[in-house]
Amino acid sequence: MNYSVVIPAAGQGKRMRAGKNKQFIFLKNEPIIVHTLRVFIEDSWCRRIVLVVNKDDRREMEKLISTFKGEKPIELVDGGTERQQSVKCGIDAIFDTRDEEKEEIVLVHDGARPFIKQEVIHRLVQAAAIDKAATVAVPMKDTVKRVRDMTVVETMDRSELWSIQTPQAFQLVTIKEAHDKAEDANQLGTDDASLIEWAGRSVTIVEGDYTNIKLTTPEDLLFAEAILAHKERV
Repeated sequence: MNYSVVIPAAGQGKRMRAGKNKQFIFLKNEPIIVHTLRVFIEDSWCRRIVLVVNKDDRREMEKLISTFKGEKPIELVDGGTERQQSVKCGIDAIFDTRDEEKEEIVLVHDGARPFIKQEVIHRLVQAAAIDKAATVAVPMKDTVKRVRDMTVVETMDRSELWSIQTPQAFQLVTIKEAHDKAEDANQLGTDDASLIEWAGRSVTIVEGDYTNIKLTTPEDLLFAEAILAHKERV
């Protein structure tokens, strides 16, 4: 079962306070984005990788992906000002060259989420092939409270709460239609699955694991180093 993947990597990552695109921060002698790309390069189910970049970063990204020479090709696409716009640019690139005889599956995965496991990806792709839209998620471990003006308003039922991750997987036509409608309506979603929900469709949950973290703040780098160290020991 094959899929294509859109990897948005055009953001500036201001919360990382690195003074540059966080994708270029090194983890164990390699930039974050290289760790992420390698997951999909090594997956035989992945037939196409579309990396969405900031125009200012294109030259540096080209240098990085040249290290994968002779392996799976990586297509660079210029992104937009918002993540949603960048993802749409990647989806449009795949849609414009699609095989109209097939129902293609496309994944959207954060460039700064380098620890997704191949086994989880495959379960996600299989779910999307049946249900048209699916996302990786994990059950919430913490108690979550709704707060207003620094006062607790409500304690949420934790058994119903999941922390959403990426990849998220969709039948290509389904996510293309959702993005087009959202653009026309000036609807901005928190993730791609939320656009599917907004369009009136359901999204299936595929349980992942807690190591599939997104590197957003400097503290996350500490956890990332620990995860890499553990992978080297096992």
